[in-house]
Amino acid sequence: MKTKAAVLFEANTKLEICEVDLEKPQAGEVCVEIKAAGVCHTDYSVMKGQLNAPLPAILGHEGAGVVVEVGDGVSDVQVGDHVIPLWRLSCGECEYCLRRRPALCAVGSKIRSSGRMSDGRSRFSLNGKEIFHFAGVSAFSNFSVLPEGAVLKIPKDLPFDLAALIGCSVITGVGSVMNAAEMRPGSSVAVFGAGGIGVNVIQGATLAGAKEIIAIDQYDSRLDQARTFGATRVINSKNEDPVAAIRQFTNERGVDFAFEAVGLPITIQQAYESLSKAGKAIVIGIPSNTAKISISAVPLVFEERTITGSLYGSASPRLDIPKMINLYKDGKLNLEKLLTNQYPLEEINEAYDAMMSGESLRSVVTF
Repeated sequence: MKTKAAVLFEANTKLEICEVDLEKPQAGEVCVEIKAAGVCHTDYSVMKGQLNAPLPAILGHEGAGVVVEVGDGVSDVQVGDHVIPLWRLSCGECEYCLRRRPALCAVGSKIRSSGRMSDGRSRFSLNGKEIFHFAGVSAFSNFSVLPEGAVLKIPKDLPFDLAALIGCSVITGVGSVMNAAEMRPGSSVAVFGAGGIGVNVIQGATLAGAKEIIAIDQYDSRLDQARTFGATRVINSKNEDPVAAIRQFTNERGVDFAFEAVGLPITIQQAYESLSKAGKAIVIGIPSNTAKISISAVPLVFEERTITGSLYGSASPRLDIPKMINLYKDGKLNLEKLLTNQYPLEEINEAYDAMMSGESLRSVVTF
């Protein structure tokens, strides 16, 4: 079949809208008609050559859609089901899956690095040449073939544009609080980066009962939005040193938890430097391939600080996504305010321009 898709042929170029060929799903695979796909910074990092991925590829890893065809042996979903793609496929049997850390599963890492399905082939092609899958999802396509294990059935009354956000920005931000931080009520929190991921950290910290939540960003528009999601203080890092400001706000104590949602060495270091004794810095922003950090080792020991990474919210998506859907339905997660713009696929490059200028918080491409 033919499908319209946004293809990245090489780094540092624009996405191109092409009509590509898509094979039928093989055994253990499903074909999903993508209804909405989130505009996420991770895809932008691939576009700019800051994150490795096989190219040419159809990007997009945050989405929602409808199952339109299933391959042999598929039993978990059927035609007509509404689903969210899971961009870290997991086997369910390895040591990491059994420890409830499926994002670290080697199966997901393989499909992410190879850009191909489990049989070693891509289902996409253009003029007879292979087009790679991205993160096993390729949501910037009207139709996509995914492994059965990489889709999760969701309620049919959940709007596709909001469901797409849960698949990455919500589970990454809220999940990092729930799973990586194990936050205590009354904690103090700093969030470096108040974009789509950062405001979900703020939502998660609010749900966890944080007493003070400090949002740091370079755009006043995002800081204003951060307040509406629960930030109690904001810092524009263009105008002042965020570490000094945090120390001032906390009477030199520092914060219990610092979340880094940008992926830059400087903000990772600032998150670590803003910690209190026994504080924990959690890095959820995706760094470039060459990024390195330099931190002072003395506080690591004498103040028992911790710095750690968190991928996919350190979540178990099949358990945590349904919880987040229920939180949304109970009015405890605000998804409508999170979604600031919608674009047709043909305007996907404009969507990324708006994201990088701070104009949008979280956008989706709709088909």
